[in-house]
Amino acid sequence: MDLIELRPHLHLLRFPVGNAYLWHERDAPSLIDTGVAGSGKDVEGAVRSLGFTLADLRHVIVTHGHDDHHGALAEITTEATVMVHRADAPVVRGEAAQQTPDRADMPEWEREIYDSLPPMPPVPSARVDRELEGGEVIDFGGGAEVIPIPGHTDGSVALYLPAHRLLFAGDTVATLNGQVILGVFNADRAGAVASFRRLADLDLGLVCVGHGDPVTGEATTRLREVAAQL
Repeated sequence: MDLIELRPHLHLLRFPVGNAYLWHERDAPSLIDTGVAGSGKDVEGAVRSLGFTLADLRHVIVTHGHDDHHGALAEITTEATVMVHRADAPVVRGEAAQQTPDRADMPEWEREIYDSLPPMPPVPSARVDRELEGGEVIDFGGGAEVIPIPGHTDGSVALYLPAHRLLFAGDTVATLNGQVILGVFNADRAGAVASFRRLADLDLGLVCVGHGDPVTGEATTRLREVAAQL
């Protein structure tokens, strides 16, 4: 895992598969996503390297119920409030299987990548303290607005910090070879496209994506250029 500073209070945790993010201000760090099962020690090491412990975590927000985003949750959860959209909460609790993408609606290049993926390690069930609906404001970063973005999964959410022009986009936005793209492996591609367009309407300077490099600069312009082609 690589730990990369994006802003003074924001670090990217880059795993071999996927990204997580740590927002840390004062004594109340918040973790967005967790990596695959087995990543708990890496997450703990990242938290400690920034001067905190897992016991200091205030929030853990899971952007959606896929193994590479909540897999390590059971390994790292302490007294933090764990938040997941209500539609994906049963997956995190181990009560339902994660949604699979619609292969028939994938472009050929995407289908080839999906069919070549290795299996993920088994994911233990984990607790969910708060089921999100959308519209909530979570107390970090000057107020993190929860935006429901169904499509990748039914319970996908983004977190928008307008005070920082910052978006945690989950897997609805991705980057590949330096280009912004619609995230891949969607349960409902049309829904994911609609959600991407909704995010492109925000005022953004930095978009933290689940896969690939964050979108920097005038991120709104880059997202709108892609949205116009979808």
